[in-house]
This record gives sequence, C-alpha cells and structure tokens, in this order.
Amino acid sequence: MKRSKNFEKRKKFIMELLGDPLYKPMRLREIASLLQLDKSEKKELFDVLDELCAQGKAEVDNKGRYSKVSGKRRDRRKNKEALKAEKPERGRKGRECREKNHEEYRFSEKDGTIMEGTFIGHYKGFGFVEVEGQEQDIFIPENDTGSAMHQDKVQILVRNGHKEGKRQEGVVLKVLERGMPSIVGTYQSSRDYGFVISDNPKFSKDIFISRKNSMGAKDGDKVVAEITDYGSRNRKPEGKITEVLGNLRSPRTDILAIVKSFNIPSVFPDKVLRQADRVPDHVQEADLDGRLDLRDLVTVTIDGEDAKDLDDAISLTKEDGIYHLGVHIADVSNYVQGGSALDREALKRGTSVYLADRVIPMLPERLSNGICSLNQGQDRLTLSCLMDVNEKGKVISHKIAETVIRVDERMCYTDVKNILEDTDEVAKKRYEALIPMFFLMKELSGILRSRRHTRGSIDFDFPESKIILNAAGRAIDVQPYEANVATRIIEDFMLLANETVAQEYCTGDYPFVYRTHENPDPEKIESLLMLLHNEGVNIQKSGQEITPGEIQEILESIEGMPNEAQISRLTLRTMKQAKYTTECSGHFGLAAKYYCHFTSPIRRYPDLQIHRILKESFKKGLSPKRQEHYQEILLGVAKSCSSLERRADDAEREVDKMKKTEFMQSKIGECYEGVISGVTSWGIYVELPNTIEGMIRLADLTDDVYEYDAANYRVVGTYSAKEYRLGQKMRVQVVHADKNLRTIDFLPENMEKREEDE
Repeated sequence: MKRSKNFEKRKKFIMELLGDPLYKPMRLREIASLLQLDKSEKKELFDVLDELCAQGKAEVDNKGRYSKVSGKRRDRRKNKEALKAEKPERGRKGRECREKNHEEYRFSEKDGTIMEGTFIGHYKGFGFVEVEGQEQDIFIPENDTGSAMHQDKVQILVRNGHKEGKRQEGVVLKVLERGMPSIVGTYQSSRDYGFVISDNPKFSKDIFISRKNSMGAKDGDKVVAEITDYGSRNRKPEGKITEVLGNLRSPRTDILAIVKSFNIPSVFPDKVLRQADRVPDHVQEADLDGRLDLRDLVTVTIDGEDAKDLDDAISLTKEDGIYHLGVHIADVSNYVQGGSALDREALKRGTSVYLADRVIPMLPERLSNGICSLNQGQDRLTLSCLMDVNEKGKVISHKIAETVIRVDERMCYTDVKNILEDTDEVAKKRYEALIPMFFLMKELSGILRSRRHTRGSIDFDFPESKIILNAAGRAIDVQPYEANVATRIIEDFMLLANETVAQEYCTGDYPFVYRTHENPDPEKIESLLMLLHNEGVNIQKSGQEITPGEIQEILESIEGMPNEAQISRLTLRTMKQAKYTTECSGHFGLAAKYYCHFTSPIRRYPDLQIHRILKESFKKGLSPKRQEHYQEILLGVAKSCSSLERRADDAEREVDKMKKTEFMQSKIGECYEGVISGVTSWGIYVELPNTIEGMIRLADLTDDVYEYDAANYRVVGTYSAKEYRLGQKMRVQVVHADKNLRTIDFLPENMEKREEDE
C-alpha cells in the first residue's frame, strides 16, 4: 500500500484520539468531519483505521463505530473463551452422555413430526433446516440447534401447534452427517492457544486450536482448519490448522481464502504438471494426417483484451446468397487423453474459474495458454463446424471435421466494436483487409438473432460490472460493463455451432452430453403474472405451462418502464438452472430443441468430452463397446460438471460481493442515486448504476412505520402512505459496509438512524 509521509504520524494521532477519556465511538465519516479532512485524506484515514483494527489496537462495532482496544480487555476476552474451551477433561464422557441424552431423547414423535434435512446456519446462532420437497425451511431457535453446524445433515422434530402464516419451528434431535470437515477463517492467537473464526457467517461457532495444532499461525492469519471434535451444545468445537494462507492484510489473501472455502483446487499436482510438460509446444507433422487443412482460410479470434486461453476462431464468406460460416474450436482432446492424469484433474475441476484477480484454469497454463490456445500466426489443431447458412438464418448444410488452422489476427471486442461503429480510424486502417468480413459477421449475426427471437428465444440483457483492483489487491473502482456488437457476434455464432452439433448427435442416437434447461416453476410464474397485472401489464398463457415466446412477450411489454430491469430479474428468477444431462430434452431459454456445449474445451469439461465422442464417430463410428463405455460414464460426468459449474458461479459471486463491499467501505457517508431492486418484509434493496447493491432496513426508517405489501412489491408508510416501490429511483447514503458479512447498508439521503441504534 502506498503511504504518505504522514501515515505513521496520523496513525499515532488517531490512537491518541481513540484513547482520549472524552472520546465516544464514532464512524469514519464522523472522525473525518471532526478532523476536517478532504476526500483524499479520508481514504488514508480509512487505511489507518483498517491497519489499527488488523493490529488489534482498535475495533469497529456492527454500527461502524471505532474505539480503542486495551491489552487487558483483549486478553480478558480471549482468556474467557479459553476457559470455556479448556474445561477439565474429567467427567467429559459423562457430560457428553448427558448432552447426547438431552439432544436425542428429549422429544418424541408425539411432540411433533420428525424430519431430516440440511442445517443452514446464521451468524447470530439460530438456523434453518432445508427439507427436500418442502418449499419453506424450518426455523431452529438458537437454543435448539444442539451441536448442528452449517451444511450438516440433521434429524429434527417440527413442533406441533404451527400457526398459519408463520414459519414452522423445530429442534435438532441429532446430527446424522457432518457437512463441513474443515473451515477457512481468521486465526486469533493467545499465549498457549487460539481460535479460528470462520469466514462463512453461517458457521457461527469459533474453533478452539491448541498451541501444538496451530501450525505456527500468527494473529490475523487466514487459515484452513480441520475440525477434529465438533463439540456439543455447551462445548466449543476443536480443530487443527492444516494450511496458513497468509495475513488477512496481505495482497490477495482474501480471495485465496474464498477459493479454499469452496474447495476449489488452485494448484496442479506434480504428476499433472509433468504430463503437461511432455506435451509439445508446437503442432507435430504426424498430427496433421487425415485433417482438413484450412490454414489458407482467413480466420480471426475475437476475445477480451486480457484473454489468454483462446479456444474459438471464426471464418466467414458469402457466395450466391449463402453464408459459409466456420466455427473452429481448439482440439484439446488431441493433447488430453481420456483417463490420463491431465484428464482426471480436468474432470475434478470441471471448469475454469474466473475471479477478480486471477483465473484458476481447468488445464495447466502450458496447454490452456499455449498449444491449445488459437494464437495468432501459429498452426493449431481444431475441430471445425462448417455451416452453410441461408439469408433466413437456417443452416442448410454442415460438416464437422478435424482440421488445422492458422489464425490471421487476434482481435479484441473493443477494436471490432469500434470498427463496426465507425469510431476508430486507427483500427480501421490497421485491419483494413478484414473490415468486409467484420461487416459480414454483423450482418449474419443480426439474421441469426432475429431468427432466434422469432422462435421465442429469451434474451436477458442485465448490466454487468468490472471490479478494478490496485497492486495490493484492494478494490478501487467498480465500472459498468456492457455487451456490444462484437460480443453479440461471437455469442450468436457459438450458439449456432452448439445447436448444430447437438442436433446431429441427438438425431444420430449417440451417447452424448447435452445442455438442457427445464420449464420455469409454475408457482413463480403465477406470482410474476400477478405482479405484471398490478402494473397494468396483462399476459395470458396459451396453455398450462408458459412458453419461451410468452416470456419474451413479458420482456417486450415492460420495455421502457421504470422498473424494467427489476421485473426482468424477477422473470429470470422464475427460471430453473441450466444443467448438463445425457437426455436431449431441449433448452427452454433458447427455445431450442437441441443444444450442447461444444465451443469451449479449454475451460469446460463437457465440451472436451463431446470432442472425444465426435472424433471417435468420425473415424470408425462408436463400437458397441465404446457406446457402453460412454453410457456408463456420461451420467456421472454430467452431474459432476453441473455441480462444479454451480460451485464456480458461487465462488465468483462471493468474490464480487466481497470486493464490492470492500470498495464501499471507503465510501461511508457518501450519497448516490440508485433504483429499488428488491422489496422484502425486512428491508429495501437499492442498486447503484455500477451494479453495487445495498439494503435499507425497515427498522432504520425513522419517518414512519412501514408495512410490506408482497403482492405489489412495495412497502407503505402506516401514517403517511409514503411508499417505496420496485423500480423506484431514490438517493441513498452509505452508512455501513461489512466485508466479512458481504453487506452494505444504506439510508435514504438526509435521514438519520433511530436513536436506539446509535
């Protein structure tokens, strides 16, 4: 972190201020105001306070107020925790027996209904149990959680006497299966012991660590801790540290901690790396045998500026009203043999993971950024889907073949966009020879998009953002990112290739991996239609289930409305998650009968598996033995890859939330204009133009008592009739940002919090 000359001096002054007997805990903006600091100095003040907290010299409460921490107070708190954790072992077995009896035999079936489910913890100590097939979770009060921890499989008793309209309550009878053998968290040390405080707020219990099991961890280190004893109702769990990730203030440690918490493998085993090192760094002459030579065909890659794993290239010409489109995909399967160490590791990872400060690749970089990447001017092995497309966007003939290409230009989205929009004379001059092809791409892309729209394909266009980090890994900006004509071109061509490949292999009755998307949830659809009706938009379903075309009609009917973006998101939430299957059951969102993932084998395992099937079918066809082989493995591959894809998505979202919260920590007291993106019984969610979302708690609104109107997605003041409605614009002030909980708190501009919260 770059510091001013006065940093240490300011740090000393702040410590004196916090230690003043007359000082009362203040928020960042209050301290800045007291010291009459300008905007640039305010950022340094945040860094000073942040460092004092990390050193244990200051602390910040859940209201964002800073105060000094005395050594005695700190030691007293730790000693108190240690005494709880280090009670004498004598009588332990008897105590555990009593606890077991208390938990397992306190209730019987006459007191309620016994169920099994997954325990979802809450940082305040209570929890919920998700029961399969039951829409609403069961609430578990803090005193009734027993020894259950987040993600545990538990047996519960759902109490009798449930009142209509209120959530059912239960008590944990026993833990059937532990869900989290280890946690990632921050180590707090004392002389002879320590504690690990989980980064996951749903894991509410600290883990006691004896000195011999601390692995030399220091106070404030991010660590991975294996749980060796899960404790009980009245006894803390115990564990041992298995990995020290680095100090929480060290660059990029926070993201590494999230990677570890999701069990995403970030280091390749030596055996895998050795195998990757044996792969040649250029195309071998023997590899060209039997391949269609397309090296004289003009091809380009179009990707983001920072992309290094280039797995698709495009060629396009037009003759006699027919577009000759080539989608050329890296032949990764030539270098990653089925069942090899490389293949097993790729299956274990399932997908590459793209985070704010790093990419965790599915394949080692020697392959993903080297021989498998379609780098400009280099011979590369590919699988090509060569399609003849008429002027209505229909594929009238196609060929899928093993090929070799040589990319003419490595293009980025920005340059292609600027060329097509006539805004970059330098780029136009540099790529003059390719400009006709780019305009031809734009032309065909528009035709394909129109054809998909006609059949009912749903096109959600949500704003995205890019998080900018400094050298230390701290978020310094969040910038909106929008799709453009160049990104749409690539999207349209990849969709067409994926559909074409899926159709050929589905109608050919081969064992295969498809990308499927089921129909939306009917109850969620009915709720959405009710909201639209209340907004003056009436959409009638033609049958029992809604069609993609009717979803499309919804999106078109709300176009231009103030709450367009918010209703679009609600519409998206009615959708089920796409997944990989071995059955060709269609893709609802794309309104496609056939669909698969063929175009990204560098970063997605299903694509790699499909390539193997394609290549085997080219040469000899699939023998009964090979068909049986694929039928045995593909269901497992599909399920595993669907799960790993969700894991990657969750990790990416968690990193984005954390970094956005980190960015807003330096914006306490500042005001922004946003749009109400969600309304609940506990608060109003407001989204800023840069996609950052925060919440206004209803309990913090001081001008009235607000009631939640679920049917109309609004809250209404009891006395003033003032309302806050979905899609409404409003100015908000940032009052708190908690990086650990990933929460940002807003208030309406110029509104003070309730006295009792101060």
